[in-house]
Amino acid sequence: MKLNIVMVEPEIPQNTGNVARTCAATGARLHLVGPMGFTIDDKKLKRAGLDYWNYLDITYYKDSDEFFAKNSGEFFFFTTKALHTHSEVSYPDNCYLFFGKETKGLPEELLLKNKDRCVRIPMMGGIRSLNLSNSVAIAVYEALRQWNYPELQNFGQLHNYTWGETE
Repeated sequence: MKLNIVMVEPEIPQNTGNVARTCAATGARLHLVGPMGFTIDDKKLKRAGLDYWNYLDITYYKDSDEFFAKNSGEFFFFTTKALHTHSEVSYPDNCYLFFGKETKGLPEELLLKNKDRCVRIPMMGGIRSLNLSNSVAIAVYEALRQWNYPELQNFGQLHNYTWGETE
């Protein structure tokens, strides 16, 4: 199963680097839609993504028009303005999870055209929003939880101990 993360006009390189790392760790595809508030060679972006860039399936688009011309599928738009929560939705294979820029979110015209596909992550009233990279991580892991974490390693091991062993 494949999951697509779409960042529309991201502004903060560290957030994008963190999202890239989440995508690398989960096998999600990353779509970066411009214009962006930084260049891809930004040191802060590279530092936040650490040495995970070679594990990414990443595509860049100059703008939303180019993205929508090249992609189709089931789209879900994450916004603080939605009525439904992210966990009420069943995410199908090859769906796209959209996130907007840090200062404004997704364009309202896009949200209005897709009202039934807008979802929110619940939080306390009076709080403007969660950090963008945290929101992406919550959304990615909700979709993967629904799919029973396909292709992900679901176990760990202490250095000198295997879980389930008896002494």
